[in-house]
Order: sequence, then C-alpha cells, then structure tokens
Amino acid sequence: MIYLDQAATTPLKREVLEAMWPHLGPEFGNPSSHHEVGEAASRALEQARADVAQALGARSSEITFTSGGTESDNTAIKGIALAAPRGRHVMVSAVEHPAVLESAEFLGRIGYEVTVLPVDEHGMVQPATLEAALRDDSTLVSIQLANNEVGTIQQVETLSRLAAARGVPFHTDAVQGAGWLDLDVTRLGVQALSISGHKIGAPKGIGVLYVQRRVPFEPLLHGGGQEGGRRSGTENVAAAVGMAAAMRLAGGENDEATARRDAFIDRVLTEVPDAVLTGDRAHRLPGSASFVFPGTSGESILLELEARGIVCSSGSACAAGSDDPSHVLVAMGIAPEVAQTAVRFTFGRTTTQDDLDAAADELVRAVASVSGRGAPR
Repeated sequence: MIYLDQAATTPLKREVLEAMWPHLGPEFGNPSSHHEVGEAASRALEQARADVAQALGARSSEITFTSGGTESDNTAIKGIALAAPRGRHVMVSAVEHPAVLESAEFLGRIGYEVTVLPVDEHGMVQPATLEAALRDDSTLVSIQLANNEVGTIQQVETLSRLAAARGVPFHTDAVQGAGWLDLDVTRLGVQALSISGHKIGAPKGIGVLYVQRRVPFEPLLHGGGQEGGRRSGTENVAAAVGMAAAMRLAGGENDEATARRDAFIDRVLTEVPDAVLTGDRAHRLPGSASFVFPGTSGESILLELEARGIVCSSGSACAAGSDDPSHVLVAMGIAPEVAQTAVRFTFGRTTTQDDLDAAADELVRAVASVSGRGAPR
C-alpha cells in the first residue's frame, strides 16, 4: 500500500511515542494537583508549552493546548469575536475549513455580520479583496495559511498587515501548513494561529492555539481555570508532550519534496487526458497535488486506486461521504459536476519518487478504466 492521504492524518512518529510513553503510565499525575506527582506532570506540561512557544516564536503564556484543529479554530474565532471591544463584523475566506466557516456562521446567528471573502481561480484571497472588505467596526479576519484540499498557500504576511493597519486581529488556520511552512507568528503577523497534532506526527486529540497576549479573549470552556483560564479541563499531558516533540521534529528542507511533487504533477497532466490541476501551481504545499478529471467520477477513481494499492482522497476527510461538491472548488469557479471528479494526493518527506511514480502509473490506468477509454498498454 502507498499512503498518499497525509493531509487527512499522518502516522505517529516513533520519537513522539517515546516522548509520550512515560506520561501514559508511571508519570500519571494531574498537573493541577499540588503534590509531588502532580507537580511532575505540571513540569512536563510547561516544558511542552515552552517548546511549542519557541517553535512559533511566541511566549509560553500565549499557548493553549486543545483537542485539535477544530477546537482551536472554534476557540479562536468565537473567543476573539465575543471579547472584541469594538464592532461585530467578522471576515473569513470562502475556502476555509468547515471549522472556521461554521464558527463564523454561528456568530452570524447571534448577531454578527459575516463577510465571506471570495477567492480567485487558484483559491487565493487577493489583498485588494480584503482591503475593500475591512471596516471600522471589523472584529476579526480569519484566513488559512494553506488549503487542505488544493494546497494553495495564502499571502498571510501581506493580508495580516492590511488587517493590522486597521487594528483588526488576524487568525490563521495553519493546520495544513504545519510541518511544511514557517509558523513564526511575528513573521506571519498574526494574532492567533491554530495547529493540529495528528497532521505532523503527533497523536489525534491534541492541538495548539496561539493567541497574542494583548488580544481580548473569551474562553469557551469554563470550569477549573486550566490553561491560564483559556481552556478549562484537566490537560492531556502525554499528548501535549507528544505535540511538542512533533513540532521539534517538524520542518526541514522542502526542495526535494517540491521536486517530487512537480514531477508527479507533470506526469499526471501529460499522461491523463483532460486532467486539470487545482490550486496555484507555484504557491502550493510541497506535499500536495490535486486534480479534477472531467467526464469521470472521482469516487470511482478513488475505489480503483485503492484496489491497486494507492490510498488517497477526494478532498477534506471531514467531508468524506458527502454528495455535495467541494465548497473550495466551487468557490474557485469550478463547475459543481467537475468538482465531484476531484482527487487529492498528499504526501510527506518520506514519500519516495518511486511511490509517486507508482501512483502516477496506477492513476493513468484507473482513469482510463473509469472513463471507458481503456487502460494503456
């Protein structure tokens, strides 16, 4: 089996499991307990927080551990909007993950005005689009760092500067960019940022939310006052330690992965009739290649590929099983019937050129079989 669905989840790294292991057994304390066992857990938790903060160029006090990217997105958008000292106007892009879009929709139901920013044919928010939408009563902007379906990287540094000039906090969903892109929050110019552990080799059920210290914030979970009062509930120490370990291991040289990606894209566009690349060709994640195959069925192609040992997806794992066309592709101007032919290949630094060559070979055969054109000899 060749696994090319790493945008959905990644395997747990051995080094991460080894870092977590003591906290899954003998070091079992509650970090809120004021005795030796609890204080040992507290030290491990705070070291993990410091390591994550260092990776983001942030202060430890600005890091909150959550259950994953969805909670981090919900907490950032609702928490900042509800505490905002001015206005009730929220802006999100049309290609955000549902965790962002539905958080904004919730705010809309309780009296906020929500502006959904359109994107171009590559899935990018143009700076002029955001600049025109910013108002004196704007409360928050949320635009992802990189798209989970097509891999397009947004111009977050430029967009965040436009928001800052109007005094509007900027949140970015960096779930897909983590592991590939520089997440230094000062360079990005963001006041809030979300990450999910299982996208970078940490376990499922752990995430990180960065919120700049000076930004007013209303917690969504109240109770014991953990996480500096921003997220009550006993912390998952083992998972937090794993998250920190995964972030220490994340990153590296992207050139080789980019070269493998580009070779794969070129083969598909050359050898599969009518294949269309989705997303920006240049400004895309090194581990992401996504296509539509007009006149076919994306679901049928996926089944053919899986039967041939290639595991990939049609888009977001959160939308798996839905009959609706991808909102991302439709927002990019792709016809709904074409959007339903989408197939996404996402891979990591350990994915080899041989893996991608084999995937391209089987994709050519799968599309030929599904389209009825006959498999090549």
